[in-house]
Amino acid sequence: MDYGSIHHAPSPGGEPGAVGAGGDDALVNRSGGVELSVVMPCLDESKTLGVCVRKALGFFAEADVVGEVIVADNGSTDGSLEIAEGLGVRVVNVAERGYGNALSAGIDAARGRYIIMGDADDSYDFSALGPFLEKLRGGDDLVMGNRFSGGIQDGAMPVLHRYFGNPLLTGIGRLFFKSACGDFYCGLRGFSREAYRGMRPGSTGMEFALEMLVRATMFGLRVSEVPTTLSTDAPGRTRHLRTWRDGWRSLRFFMLFSPRWLFWYPGLALVCVGGLVGLWLLPGAKEVGGVTLDVHTLLFAGTAVTLGYQSLVFAACAKVLAINAGLHPPSRRFEWLRRKATLEVCLVVGGLWVAVGVVLGGLALGGWSAQRFGDLDPLHTMRLVIPSVLALTLGVQTVFAGCFLGLLGMRE
Repeated sequence: MDYGSIHHAPSPGGEPGAVGAGGDDALVNRSGGVELSVVMPCLDESKTLGVCVRKALGFFAEADVVGEVIVADNGSTDGSLEIAEGLGVRVVNVAERGYGNALSAGIDAARGRYIIMGDADDSYDFSALGPFLEKLRGGDDLVMGNRFSGGIQDGAMPVLHRYFGNPLLTGIGRLFFKSACGDFYCGLRGFSREAYRGMRPGSTGMEFALEMLVRATMFGLRVSEVPTTLSTDAPGRTRHLRTWRDGWRSLRFFMLFSPRWLFWYPGLALVCVGGLVGLWLLPGAKEVGGVTLDVHTLLFAGTAVTLGYQSLVFAACAKVLAINAGLHPPSRRFEWLRRKATLEVCLVVGGLWVAVGVVLGGLALGGWSAQRFGDLDPLHTMRLVIPSVLALTLGVQTVFAGCFLGLLGMRE
């Protein structure tokens, strides 16, 4: 993918964009390269970009770190590009719009062993990167900032985000992906170049940061947190975040990235509840609180089992697709189940279900023919017809599932 041209703004007498506390002699460290790259996605941040860049450069000098600042410009028209070039940092022009596109291009252009990304709106303090770098040097793969433990300045985060949206969505993320992270949405985070290759997000928008954390957690990388502060935006700055749209995009990402919670658990609940209710009502009507439950409830129970079973099939197919695409790590238990659920096994199991359905349907038809196809007690007939239709449906679904899973595994 073409991310646009890369402009190297040279530092006086040294490697483009690299600075260190020791002047020109410190441009190349003992390992012969840049240790830390700070990547700032930028879209019309002329009010704050200069402040952010100077803070990062000041941190390099104060901490004696050989580093570089990369501004991934996503089409700014307010002079942000000129500000960055005037400060002698590297600028990556990213033609394709999107937060993820900008970060991906900036990270690809980075030369540091470690990379720290953060927004260029001066809400994060780029002069206080020491805890991130210390954790990265200690071997952590991804170091997340936590604004709730570090401190949020009054007015820096909308009340709805601070007390409802962020905690709720972070809680969902922690539940779905078994993450210990307490702030899924902190934009200031650091990671090693090697770890980035393993968790490389493919999202082009705001989901990029979520995917990075989720994939790092799922693939067993070392993830840690450090307290960080969040400051208010510069006066007159327009926020890029849209509350309801981005909140929905987050929830949508969580669900689509977790077949277990989107398909498996709901499907399992439907199958269990529908199956138990169906078995309870199959012998005859039941009265609960003065209300009689009969074949109509039995029909709903059968429908629940059908939908639940289909959801379980979707979960299995989605998991195979995610593993094949490298979105999910291989699962030992799932791979065992996948090897057992071959096309041949699905054909046998599906055939048995169909046979059960045919037998039950035959019994219903036999009872009807015994009455010379006249009027029958509909309640008695439906107690055979509903299980017959359910068994036939489950049998056909099983055969189709086996065929589709076999198709997904043909490459193997």
